[in-house]
Amino acid sequence: MLLSVIAVILGFAIVIKGADWFVQGAGATARNLGVSPLVIGLTIVGLGTSAPEMLISAIATLEGNSGLAVGNALGSNITNIALVLGITALVVPLVVRSETLRREYPVMFLIMLVSLMLVADGELGPLDGLILLTGMVLMLWWMVLLGKRKDHDPLEAEYASEIPTMTTPRALLWLVIGLVLLLASSRALVWGAVNIAHFFGVSDLIIGLTIVAIGTSLPELAASLMGALRKEPDIAIGNVIGSNMFNLLVVLGIPGLLGPVALEPEVLSRDFPVMIGLSIALFVMAYGFRGDGKINRFEGGLLLLAYVAYLTLLYFNIQQA
Repeated sequence: MLLSVIAVILGFAIVIKGADWFVQGAGATARNLGVSPLVIGLTIVGLGTSAPEMLISAIATLEGNSGLAVGNALGSNITNIALVLGITALVVPLVVRSETLRREYPVMFLIMLVSLMLVADGELGPLDGLILLTGMVLMLWWMVLLGKRKDHDPLEAEYASEIPTMTTPRALLWLVIGLVLLLASSRALVWGAVNIAHFFGVSDLIIGLTIVAIGTSLPELAASLMGALRKEPDIAIGNVIGSNMFNLLVVLGIPGLLGPVALEPEVLSRDFPVMIGLSIALFVMAYGFRGDGKINRFEGGLLLLAYVAYLTLLYFNIQQA
C-alpha cells in the first residue's frame, strides 16, 4: 500500500513536469518553424496540458481498467471547471475578452452533447471512439483556421509571451524528455491508483473521478493561476475550455477505440449531468452577453462549493455501495 501511494505521488509530480517540458519543447519547435503563437496556444498547448489524461487513459484501458480511464475524462472536466477555475477566480477575478474563446464555448457544448449521445446506450465502443477521435482532428483543423485569421485577439499576445525561446535542437530534446517522463510516470500512476482502489474496495471509476482527475488537473491549475496572476485571464479560461474538449474527444475516445467498454450506470445518472451543469454555469458566468465576460470571486466561491458538493455526493454513493 505504501509503495502504491508513493507511486501515485511521484507519478503526479513527474507527470506535471513531463507535461510542462513537452509543451515548452513542442511550442518552441513550432514557433521556430514559423507557426503563429495563437495556433500553438490553441492546439499544441491544449493537447499538451491534456497529455497526462491521454496517456493514463490509454494505459488504464490496455491494462483492463477502463473505468479509471472514463472517470479520468469526466472527472478532469468537472475538476477543471469547479476546482481549477473556482480557485483561480478566488485569487484573481477573471475577465474574458477573447473572441476566440467565445467561439469555443458552443463547440464545447456540441462536443458534450455528441459524447452523451454516443454513451447513452451504456457502452463506449470502437465506433464511438472513432467518432470522437475524428472530432478531435476536425477540431484541431478548425483551431488552426481560427489561429490564421488576421483579426487581433488578446490571446495572440498572451500565448506569445508564454512560449519559451530556445534553439530547435534544445526544444526537440525537451519534447522527447517530456514525452518519456509522461509515459513512465503515467504507468506508475495507474498502477498505484488501481492498487489503492482495490485496497479500499472502491471502483476504478471513483478513483478516476477523484484522485487521478485532481492529479492530472494540476497542470491546468498551475497554468490558470499563473495566467491570472500575470494579467492574462483569457489563457486561464482558455486552458480549461481547450482541455475539456480534448478530454472528451481523446481521453474518452481512447477507451472506446480500444473497447468496447461497459459504463457504470452512475456515469450517465451522476457524472455527465454534473459536468454539463457546471459547463452551463461557466457559460453563464464567463460568456459576456453585453461586453466582456467575468468570473468574480463570489462566482469562484460558488464553483468551489459545487466541487465540494460533488465530492460529498461521491462519498455517500461509496457508503451506500
